[in-house]
Amino acid sequence: MTTWQGRNITVAGLGVSGISAARALAGLGASVTVVDGGSSPALRERADSLEAEGISVRLADAENLPEGTDLVVTSPGWKPTSPLFAAAAKAGVDVVGDVEIAWRLRGPDAAPWLAVTGTNGKTTTTQMLASILSAAGLRTAAVGNIGTPIIDVVLGEEPYDVLAVELSSYQLHWAPSLRAHSAAVLNLAPDHLDWHGSMETYAADKGRIYEGNRVACVYNVADKATEDLVRAADVEEGCRAVGFTLGTPGPSQLGVVEGLLVDRAFVEDRHKQAQELAEVGDVQPPAPHNIANALAAAALARAYGVPAAAVRDGLRAFRPDAHRIQHIADVGGVSYVDDSKATNTHAAEASLAAYESIVWIAGGLAKGATFDELVAKSAKRLRGVVLFGADRDLIRQALARHAPEVPVVDLDRTDTGAMLEAVQEATRLARAGDTVLMAPACASMDMFTNYNQRGDMFAEAVRELGAASA
Repeated sequence: MTTWQGRNITVAGLGVSGISAARALAGLGASVTVVDGGSSPALRERADSLEAEGISVRLADAENLPEGTDLVVTSPGWKPTSPLFAAAAKAGVDVVGDVEIAWRLRGPDAAPWLAVTGTNGKTTTTQMLASILSAAGLRTAAVGNIGTPIIDVVLGEEPYDVLAVELSSYQLHWAPSLRAHSAAVLNLAPDHLDWHGSMETYAADKGRIYEGNRVACVYNVADKATEDLVRAADVEEGCRAVGFTLGTPGPSQLGVVEGLLVDRAFVEDRHKQAQELAEVGDVQPPAPHNIANALAAAALARAYGVPAAAVRDGLRAFRPDAHRIQHIADVGGVSYVDDSKATNTHAAEASLAAYESIVWIAGGLAKGATFDELVAKSAKRLRGVVLFGADRDLIRQALARHAPEVPVVDLDRTDTGAMLEAVQEATRLARAGDTVLMAPACASMDMFTNYNQRGDMFAEAVRELGAASA
């Protein structure tokens, strides 16, 4: 294990993971300085709390490397091009993330990690995995990019048998020594390219999750890029490539046969046998992309030795978090669904594919995305579209090119009150049997605090609509 006593460590960022890392390392005897470019009252309050514990904090100072620093621990959102990291490189100082620190802090008998990444579906899959592991009687938790900071879990008193770990591309970029028991890359689509610099770099960072895997590298049969990452990974001898598919699985795959989730990877004779794991109806909601999430979670659980019955019981017990293809209400024969978590085109495409006739509410911050492919694939499902947000015109132009016959309502406003008007306009376009789907394909921060607030306001608007029609 790494010795921390007497080391001079700089922690970049005064967010949840930064505070967790600072306290943990200070508690292990390191001399810790936290730096942050902000100076808001909320940050000042956090700084005061840390300083009362003997941890130095520098606000409004995110560029200068404190003298004597021998390691920088960064929060996930800090770009690799940040001046602080350039200064660290010049001084020969390593930069790592909180996940790397957590990995180094693990004891010799620590719980193994089953790790999950991908452009979309990470949180749902990780939570499904934790539910399956719990159904098998294992002590587990869903950690990493969700819930309790992973450093706190590793150092906590709670003993675990195995951890379900969600990892973002940011976290993987800064975790060079991570070696999971088994790992999955769910899918790959352009996202966060402003942070990574290119799709190639983004994919390479996602692929780090496979490095050193011991038992299984789980990939998406429908997304060849994920299989390519498996092929490029340096894994332990005997580690297997295991695919998941919405079609009939081949050997060393999990898939779907006549409404059943089946396993042809972790059975005695995978060339001739298949093990029934669950019914499609055990997965809620049973949208195609959510079935794929369930198969990936099942593959990781089976790699750990979980019996088939626990897969079924864990999937039956699981319900996704709010704002993930969440059914809000039926009003006047129209279904209203909140998928505010669909913050990029890949997630929105999966959401749109789950319904036959849709009035689509979309828009926000595009983050450099283009929408032609999304619109072209989804055009036949669209009854109408309501657009709002800063970059809505990009979607409107794609609709004009690929779905010119679909009626579009363009709301020229970016205030939060636009949500109620958007729902009203969508209702006007909808017919009985349609789904009004908010899957924005964009980030929310132009109009809302986050995607949670956006989804909450959609649900509130739908409830107002229902009350008015009662």
